[in-house]
Amino acid sequence: MRKSSAFVPHDLAAAIKGAGGGPLSGLIASVKDMYDIKGTRTGGGSPEWLAAGTPALKHAAPVQRLIDAGADIVGKTVCDEFFFSLTGANAHYGTPVNVRAVGRMPGGSSGGSAAATGAGACDLALGSDTGGSMRVPASFCGVYGIRPTMGRVAMDGTMGMAPTFDVPGWFAGSPGIFRKAGAVLLNGETRPAKVTRLVVFRDGFDQADASVAAVLHAFLARAYDVLPTREEAIVAPDGFAEWREIFRTIQGREMWTLYGAWIEQHRPNLGPGIKERIAYAATISQDAASAARTALAKVRAHIRSLIPQGTLACIPTAPTIAPRIDATPQSLEGFRASAMALTSIAGLSGLPQISIPAATVDGCPAGLSLIGWAGADETLLDMAVTLGPYCGADAS
Repeated sequence: MRKSSAFVPHDLAAAIKGAGGGPLSGLIASVKDMYDIKGTRTGGGSPEWLAAGTPALKHAAPVQRLIDAGADIVGKTVCDEFFFSLTGANAHYGTPVNVRAVGRMPGGSSGGSAAATGAGACDLALGSDTGGSMRVPASFCGVYGIRPTMGRVAMDGTMGMAPTFDVPGWFAGSPGIFRKAGAVLLNGETRPAKVTRLVVFRDGFDQADASVAAVLHAFLARAYDVLPTREEAIVAPDGFAEWREIFRTIQGREMWTLYGAWIEQHRPNLGPGIKERIAYAATISQDAASAARTALAKVRAHIRSLIPQGTLACIPTAPTIAPRIDATPQSLEGFRASAMALTSIAGLSGLPQISIPAATVDGCPAGLSLIGWAGADETLLDMAVTLGPYCGADAS
């Protein structure tokens, strides 16, 4: 499994053994090819960026934490080029096979890590999330995934994309391992609290296909006994279009700030979709980005007011099951717009979000997401364990 399509051609020559006796001892981990691993170059989904780089002098902070906790690092996983896609397709390395939805995409940009976890090639895997790159692959590949509270996982030694939104995350095949990894990787302030209220964002469910919404509502009904009091609310009373534009503007400006000079100098052979998004990013002015940041502050305050301590919000993780590998560019852009509406909620607010493998549609996974208050990461991981039996998982 290790040399499967989920792993990059420039994979590790040998596994890196974890320290003995740690909480993750005996577990196998893989790492998205955006995290530095000592003695290797980091590719970020781009063969030309890889070729221009130099070997890392030390492991990225999250990688080091996994090793210190006992996990064995078995390989580097494929990601979308410069992390600028939600599909998981990479024009240079191919599309990682999604064994949980054969013939369909794994999601991006952390698709290799999610696909490896879903295939059983590893117990857990590091990914990252800017605009959905943890959450969408988790849903498509039928695994557990988290976008932590902004700033709670160290970014040292990690390629960025848009620092306003970037956060490392992880996938796991079981809720127990999902929670164990959190105890190792999470830093900073935790704010655990008893959950007394579950808010179902109706306009979030409206973004999803009817079949996806139906199976997720059925899951909530099955898990009624272990969930708090449930109510419905609207998260975006004026719709999601402005939120998508705020995100898109800041993301594009920051991506170009990080990589624009290198791209202009080296003129890499960018894959389809990636090329067009980067060309758009190059056109975003500082004034436009500043205006978007002003609007972001208001949106962030609004969303956080709806999810105070003790409250969790619930939405579909993705609007559809995984698109087919041969989906048209037009249909993928439609999927991207709906997905960004859902992913913008936690992304713009900086709040933690987990995706659990709650259901299937036509044999393909469909994830359910819970969003918590800032610092609710551990509470969300505990909730994943509580809901595990309803997902067909034990607590291991």
